[in-house]
Amino acid sequence: MKTAIYALIFSCFTMVSSHVHAQRNVRDSIIPTTWLIVHYAGGIPNGDLADRYGYLSHVGVFAGYKTRRNWVFGIDGNFMFGSKVRLTGLFDHLVDSKGNITDQNGDVSTVRVMPRGFYTNVVVGKVLHILSPNPNSGVYVNFGVGYLLHKLRVETQDHVVPQIELDYRKGYDRLTTGINTSQFIGYALMADDSPINFYAGFFAQQGFTHNRRTINFDSPEIPVSTALRLDLQYGFKVGWMIPVYQRKPKEFYFD
Repeated sequence: MKTAIYALIFSCFTMVSSHVHAQRNVRDSIIPTTWLIVHYAGGIPNGDLADRYGYLSHVGVFAGYKTRRNWVFGIDGNFMFGSKVRLTGLFDHLVDSKGNITDQNGDVSTVRVMPRGFYTNVVVGKVLHILSPNPNSGVYVNFGVGYLLHKLRVETQDHVVPQIELDYRKGYDRLTTGINTSQFIGYALMADDSPINFYAGFFAQQGFTHNRRTINFDSPEIPVSTALRLDLQYGFKVGWMIPVYQRKPKEFYFD
């Protein structure tokens, strides 16, 4: 079923891209166009972020506009997720003498914690006509500024562990928010006569954030830091681009 859905989405995007290319010839001149992009990024945490998480995946969308001078303006939204948490001892105080955490029925439960987050940026970029097959492609750079949130997702699967359910989870999730900035340098291709339009390159991201919880239940005797955090990431990003051109005006001829 999933394969069929993915195939249908791919077919629709291919049809859209083929249609817009039939209306414009991007090899002749710079064409202003709306950009719709689905992208994936792999982020390696650094700075304060590396104390909490391992490798993070980013999945997001970008909607913007490329002008006649190849400037790009838009906004993107991204979901972050991962599986590696570097914090230890979060639930040591809930472990019994046998090394287990039990649920409300006394059964052994499984507790999982995973990194989760999102960010959204206002983006300004430029396509530079360098090493490109047409004036709409080339080296692509951009800068973004926006909002970042990240925290720990706590799951108890099918078990109910009263000490970490509902609002009690907030005492463990390390909710952190703040200002986000990002930079990207790579290559953008708007193909002459193909639905293959993409960009790929390297990104860096800086989060200027603060802890938003006032207490951590795993260490209530230690005050939660109120200092500014520097949550850094860097890595590789690739996006599938769907340019949407304005319809060409019809030409009328009169005798």
